[in-house]
Amino acid sequence: MCIKPVSMSPVSKRRLMQVGVTLVELILFMLIVSIAVIGVTRIMNLSSIASTDPLREKQALAIGESLLEEIQLQAFTFCDPDDANAMTANSAADCASEVQGLAPSGNETRYAVPRFDNVGDYAGFKMGKGMGAGQDKIVDMQGQVILGLENYSVTVTEQESCGAGCIQIDVTVSSGDLSVMLTGYRYRYAPRALP
Repeated sequence: MCIKPVSMSPVSKRRLMQVGVTLVELILFMLIVSIAVIGVTRIMNLSSIASTDPLREKQALAIGESLLEEIQLQAFTFCDPDDANAMTANSAADCASEVQGLAPSGNETRYAVPRFDNVGDYAGFKMGKGMGAGQDKIVDMQGQVILGLENYSVTVTEQESCGAGCIQIDVTVSSGDLSVMLTGYRYRYAPRALP
């Protein structure tokens, strides 16, 4: 038995030689895929940059809410709570020694004894970035530094804009170009109650 060589037609030879892709097709494919990859990465980059702004706003809001709640939970008495007549005073005239105003009483501070013990003690309070020695970090009531908040600063302003028995409390939290202001009110509904 004899094996005869198979002869191929010219069309079959061309098909066999054209298996695969040409250099031009390969370059066009790489160009199209690279343009698509660049477009997708730019969209992902924009979305990741935009997603950090709400995080900063939420953090600033949490700082402001925490401090505003801390202030509103303090006593709002006619006298400084350390005054002997604080529990019995019906007006500022009944105070034995110290009438509580919109400023810290005596040597009171948020961080050490004697601590802030009245809403008015927080007027003008500042802490955080750029606030000077001893107040350049965000700290809790015990003076513990809260990590991750190095770029934030807080200022508190208070005013009696809603009547004699009411204080408007504005807490402003800033970080770079972001600024969040929360406003709360504290009424003197129990002028002789101490915490």
